[in-house]
Amino acid sequence: MPQWSDNLVNYYGVKLPLTIGPLIAAVGFIPLAIPGINACYWIAFFPAIVVLAFGIKISVAPLTKILFGTVRQSQTSVACGINNAISRTAGLIAIAIFNIFVFNGFNYSLDQRLAKLNLSDQILSILEKQRINLAAAKIPDYITISEQLKNGLEQAIALSYVDSFRLIMFIGAVLALLSAIVGFLTINEP
Repeated sequence: MPQWSDNLVNYYGVKLPLTIGPLIAAVGFIPLAIPGINACYWIAFFPAIVVLAFGIKISVAPLTKILFGTVRQSQTSVACGINNAISRTAGLIAIAIFNIFVFNGFNYSLDQRLAKLNLSDQILSILEKQRINLAAAKIPDYITISEQLKNGLEQAIALSYVDSFRLIMFIGAVLALLSAIVGFLTINEP
Protein backbone atom coordinates (compact mmCIF):
# COMPACT_ATOMS: atom_id res chain seq x y z
CA MET A 1 0.00 0.00 0.00
CA PRO A 2 1.60 3.32 -1.04
CA GLN A 3 2.24 5.88 1.62
CA TRP A 4 0.62 9.31 1.51
CA SER A 5 3.91 10.95 0.47
CA ASP A 6 4.06 8.60 -2.53
CA ASN A 7 0.55 9.69 -3.41
CA LEU A 8 1.66 13.33 -3.30
CA VAL A 9 4.32 12.55 -5.89
CA ASN A 10 1.86 10.62 -8.05
CA TYR A 11 -0.66 13.46 -7.92
CA TYR A 12 1.55 16.58 -7.96
CA GLY A 13 4.85 15.35 -9.41
CA VAL A 14 8.22 15.89 -7.74
CA LYS A 15 8.66 19.66 -7.98
CA LEU A 16 5.93 20.71 -5.56
CA PRO A 17 6.87 18.26 -2.77
CA LEU A 18 10.57 19.10 -3.20
CA THR A 19 9.69 22.75 -2.77
CA ILE A 20 7.05 22.53 -0.04
CA GLY A 21 8.80 19.80 2.01
CA PRO A 22 12.00 21.78 2.62
CA LEU A 23 9.95 24.93 3.30
CA ILE A 24 8.05 23.07 6.03
CA ALA A 25 11.34 21.71 7.37
CA ALA A 26 12.74 25.26 7.48
CA VAL A 27 9.70 26.34 9.49
CA GLY A 28 10.36 23.41 11.85
CA PHE A 29 13.94 24.52 12.52
CA ILE A 30 12.98 28.04 13.65
CA PRO A 31 11.07 27.11 16.84
CA LEU A 32 13.95 24.83 17.84
CA ALA A 33 16.11 27.95 18.16
CA ILE A 34 13.77 29.63 20.64
CA PRO A 35 13.88 27.57 23.90
CA GLY A 36 16.23 28.45 26.70
CA ILE A 37 18.04 26.39 29.32
CA ASN A 38 15.20 24.73 31.22
CA ALA A 39 12.61 24.43 28.45
CA CYS A 40 10.06 21.63 28.61
CA TYR A 41 10.68 19.10 25.82
CA TRP A 42 6.99 18.50 25.07
CA ILE A 43 6.20 22.20 24.75
CA ALA A 44 9.40 23.68 23.36
CA PHE A 45 10.87 20.94 21.18
CA PHE A 46 8.35 18.22 20.31
CA PRO A 47 5.99 20.33 18.15
CA ALA A 48 8.91 21.75 16.17
CA ILE A 49 10.38 18.28 15.65
CA VAL A 50 7.00 17.06 14.35
CA VAL A 51 6.89 19.93 11.83
CA LEU A 52 10.51 19.25 10.81
CA ALA A 53 9.83 15.52 10.37
CA PHE A 54 6.69 16.28 8.34
CA GLY A 55 8.72 18.44 5.96
CA ILE A 56 11.37 15.76 5.60
CA LYS A 57 8.74 13.08 5.02
CA ILE A 58 7.24 15.10 2.16
CA SER A 59 10.72 15.35 0.58
CA VAL A 60 11.76 11.69 0.72
CA ALA A 61 9.37 10.16 -1.81
CA PRO A 62 10.13 12.62 -4.63
CA LEU A 63 13.87 12.26 -4.04
CA THR A 64 13.50 8.50 -4.32
CA LYS A 65 11.40 8.84 -7.46
CA ILE A 66 14.00 11.09 -9.08
CA LEU A 67 16.80 8.70 -8.15
CA PHE A 68 15.14 5.53 -9.39
CA GLY A 69 13.51 7.24 -12.34
CA THR A 70 16.89 8.04 -13.84
CA VAL A 71 18.38 4.53 -13.85
CA ARG A 72 17.53 1.37 -15.75
CA GLN A 73 15.62 -1.32 -13.88
CA SER A 74 18.68 -3.58 -13.84
CA GLN A 75 20.72 -0.90 -12.04
CA THR A 76 18.32 0.00 -9.23
CA SER A 77 20.23 -1.96 -6.59
CA VAL A 78 23.47 -0.22 -7.57
CA ALA A 79 21.70 3.15 -7.47
CA CYS A 80 20.27 2.32 -4.05
CA GLY A 81 23.75 1.42 -2.76
CA ILE A 82 25.28 4.59 -4.15
CA ASN A 83 22.43 6.66 -2.71
CA ASN A 84 22.91 5.11 0.75
CA ALA A 85 26.68 5.63 0.64
CA ILE A 86 26.32 9.27 -0.41
CA SER A 87 23.63 9.86 2.20
CA ARG A 88 25.74 8.44 5.03
CA THR A 89 28.86 10.28 3.88
CA ALA A 90 26.93 13.55 3.63
CA GLY A 91 25.63 12.99 7.16
CA LEU A 92 29.14 12.51 8.50
CA ILE A 93 30.40 15.60 6.70
CA ALA A 94 27.46 17.65 7.98
CA ILE A 95 28.13 16.54 11.55
CA ALA A 96 31.80 17.48 11.23
CA ILE A 97 31.03 20.90 9.74
CA PHE A 98 28.22 21.65 12.21
CA ASN A 99 30.54 20.72 15.09
CA ILE A 100 32.94 23.42 13.90
CA PHE A 101 30.08 25.95 14.06
CA VAL A 102 28.94 24.66 17.47
CA PHE A 103 32.44 24.85 18.93
CA ASN A 104 33.22 28.29 17.52
CA GLY A 105 29.76 29.66 18.37
CA PHE A 106 30.08 28.34 21.92
CA ASN A 107 33.54 29.83 22.37
CA TYR A 108 32.54 33.21 20.96
CA SER A 109 29.50 33.41 23.22
CA LEU A 110 31.44 32.18 26.24
CA ASP A 111 34.16 34.79 25.67
CA GLN A 112 31.52 37.52 25.59
CA ARG A 113 29.91 36.30 28.80
CA LEU A 114 33.15 35.67 30.69
CA ALA A 115 34.38 39.17 29.90
CA LYS A 116 31.51 40.52 32.00
CA LEU A 117 32.39 38.36 35.05
CA ASN A 118 35.85 39.83 35.82
CA LEU A 119 37.50 36.45 36.43
CA SER A 120 40.97 35.71 37.76
CA ASP A 121 43.68 34.37 35.45
CA GLN A 122 43.54 31.03 37.29
CA ILE A 123 39.84 30.54 36.57
CA LEU A 124 40.24 31.67 32.97
CA SER A 125 43.09 29.17 32.54
CA ILE A 126 40.96 26.34 33.93
CA LEU A 127 38.03 27.31 31.71
CA GLU A 128 40.33 27.39 28.69
CA LYS A 129 41.02 23.69 29.20
CA GLN A 130 37.32 22.97 29.73
CA ARG A 131 36.02 24.60 26.53
CA ILE A 132 36.24 21.35 24.59
CA ASN A 133 33.54 19.96 26.92
CA LEU A 134 31.06 22.64 25.79
CA ALA A 135 27.98 22.51 28.07
CA ALA A 136 29.75 20.06 30.42
CA ALA A 137 32.57 22.53 31.12
CA LYS A 138 32.96 23.29 34.82
CA ILE A 139 35.28 24.62 37.46
CA PRO A 140 36.83 21.76 39.48
CA ASP A 141 35.74 21.42 43.11
CA TYR A 142 39.25 22.06 44.42
CA ILE A 143 39.03 25.69 43.21
CA THR A 144 37.39 27.87 45.84
CA ILE A 145 35.01 30.46 44.42
CA SER A 146 31.91 32.14 45.77
CA GLU A 147 28.53 30.56 45.15
CA GLN A 148 27.48 33.64 43.20
CA LEU A 149 30.48 33.38 40.88
CA LYS A 150 29.96 29.63 40.48
CA ASN A 151 26.33 30.23 39.48
CA GLY A 152 27.42 32.98 37.09
CA LEU A 153 29.93 30.66 35.43
CA GLU A 154 27.41 27.83 35.14
CA GLN A 155 24.91 30.24 33.64
CA ALA A 156 27.49 31.60 31.17
CA ILE A 157 28.43 28.08 30.06
CA ALA A 158 24.82 26.95 29.68
CA LEU A 159 23.73 30.06 27.80
CA SER A 160 26.77 29.84 25.53
CA TYR A 161 25.80 26.30 24.60
CA VAL A 162 22.22 27.40 23.92
CA ASP A 163 23.61 30.14 21.67
CA SER A 164 25.61 27.58 19.67
CA PHE A 165 22.55 25.31 19.39
CA ARG A 166 20.49 28.23 18.13
CA LEU A 167 23.13 28.98 15.52
CA ILE A 168 22.88 25.43 14.18
CA MET A 169 19.09 25.59 14.06
CA PHE A 170 19.23 28.83 12.06
CA ILE A 171 21.80 27.31 9.71
CA GLY A 172 19.50 24.31 9.27
CA ALA A 173 16.58 26.61 8.48
CA VAL A 174 18.62 28.53 5.90
CA LEU A 175 19.85 25.31 4.26
CA ALA A 176 16.31 23.92 4.10
CA LEU A 177 15.09 27.19 2.60
CA LEU A 178 17.90 27.09 0.02
CA SER A 179 16.93 23.51 -0.77
CA ALA A 180 13.35 24.61 -1.43
CA ILE A 181 14.57 27.39 -3.73
CA VAL A 182 16.88 25.04 -5.62
CA GLY A 183 14.07 22.51 -6.02
CA PHE A 184 11.71 25.16 -7.29
CA LEU A 185 14.20 26.66 -9.76
CA THR A 186 15.87 23.53 -11.11
CA ILE A 187 13.18 20.87 -11.43
CA ASN A 188 11.37 21.03 -14.72
CA GLU A 189 8.36 18.81 -15.11
CA PRO A 190 6.20 18.48 -18.19
